This record gives sequence, structure tokens and C-alpha cells, in this order.
Amino acid sequence: MAEALLVERRGPIAILTMNLPETRNALSDALITALVRYLGSANADESLSCIILTGAGDGFCSGGNLKEMQDRTHPMYRGSPYEMGEAYRTNIQQIPLAFERLDVPVIGAINGAAIGAGCDLACMCDIRVASTKARFAESFLRVGIVSGDGGAWLLPRVVGMPRAMEMALTGRVIEPQLAEAWGLATHVVPPEHLMDKAIEIAESMLAFPPISIRLNKRLMKRSAEMSLRDALDLAASYQAIAQNTTDQREALAALLEKRKPDYKGR
Repeated sequence: MAEALLVERRGPIAILTMNLPETRNALSDALITALVRYLGSANADESLSCIILTGAGDGFCSGGNLKEMQDRTHPMYRGSPYEMGEAYRTNIQQIPLAFERLDVPVIGAINGAAIGAGCDLACMCDIRVASTKARFAESFLRVGIVSGDGGAWLLPRVVGMPRAMEMALTGRVIEPQLAEAWGLATHVVPPEHLMDKAIEIAESMLAFPPISIRLNKRLMKRSAEMSLRDALDLAASYQAIAQNTTDQREALAALLEKRKPDYKGR
């Protein structure tokens, strides 16, 4: 049986490929477990500077498995309301929590349809590059449910509340060009250039100190949930950490000496 998640390292860049093309990479238990496990260990890997997440086959991620939902074969779709709620908490909701704890930047290479929880998964990425074959839909109402994996929190922060409302309450499919205009994608490229563009963005990050990259991501995400005063206090603390690293001094020296920096991750 094929691995649900493939991991390829290209130096400091990790390419994660959801590898269930027969279901358009629906979020199976195996895929959820593998994704949460990898993301949970990524912060501890000092050699890792960026993650690219994509899907095998024609789809990025089709969300939940509709057959399991219909047959009630998964704990998320059977039992008492309490049991079902607990199943969501211990299963699919572990994905957004893993992303929330992650300091390593994640680029979503959206190769095809990102539907339902797949759309939410795309929103968990820090940057999204979309193929011209990509499609986005917050389509939970099509099967009579709500987003159980954080979409109601994630989507408005990406596209704004009115657009998120339209997507959630109509199930509208968002084409790539509109996705770019709405902020669901930062770039739209032909399918054959998708990974090249994602890697180009990832490699552009490698020009900077890895610790500072992580601190910048953490500061941006945490500041979005804080008052200005609290965000300024946090920024002062992170600034003090960054300026006490060897790499910050190397970055400054390289800039002044007009040479390429040599970072040590310290």
C-alpha cells in the first residue's frame, strides 16, 4: 500500500505530497496522522527552512471522505453528538493545531481542486501558489454540514468576512484568477510551472537567517490576534532574540561587505 504522505528533501526545503490520488487526496486517517506527525516534528529540525505542500494526481485535497460519511464508518460520522465531537477534536482538528504551532513557513502548491476541508487546508498554508487547474470551494453545505476543521476561523482571515460568507453559504467554486484577486492564491501559474514557482519562493527565503525567518512568521501570526500594545511587546522580545544570534551579525556584515552571507542557524 502506498504511503499517504511522501516527503522529499531538497536541502533545507521539504516537499510534502499528499499521495492518495484515487480519492483526490481525501483526508484519510493515514494522511491526517502522517501530516500531523511531520508538522509536529518540523520545528525541531534546525536544517529545515521551508515546507511545500502539494497533492498527487489531479486534485490538491477533496476534504473528507464522502463514502465514510454516508456509510457512517468513521467515528466522526457516527455515535452520540458528544462522541462525534470528540472524534473531530482528536482527528481532523489536529491538523490546524499542528499548523498553528508551526514556525517553519509553508507554501501550498495547489495543483487542483481544494474542496471543503481541502480548501481549509490550503488556507492553513502561509503562501499559496495555484495552478490554472486549481479550484477552491468551501462546500460543506453541499453535504449539509459545517466546517469542522477550522474553516470558519481560517477563511475570513484569508479572504475577508463577506467573501468567506459567500463561499460558505453558497458553495461557490472559485476559479484561479478570482482566487488570486481574493487572496486565496498569491500566484497563478500553468500546471507545468507550479512546483518551479513554489520552489522559487522557498529558495528566496534561504537568503535570510533561518532563525529570523521563523521568528518573523511567529510574530506575524501572533500579532494578528493581539492588541497593538501586546504585539509591540512581543516584537521587542523577538527583536532581542534575533539580534543576539550569530546569523544576524553575519547578515549585517554580508550586507555591508557586499558579499553572500554564510548562515549557521545560530
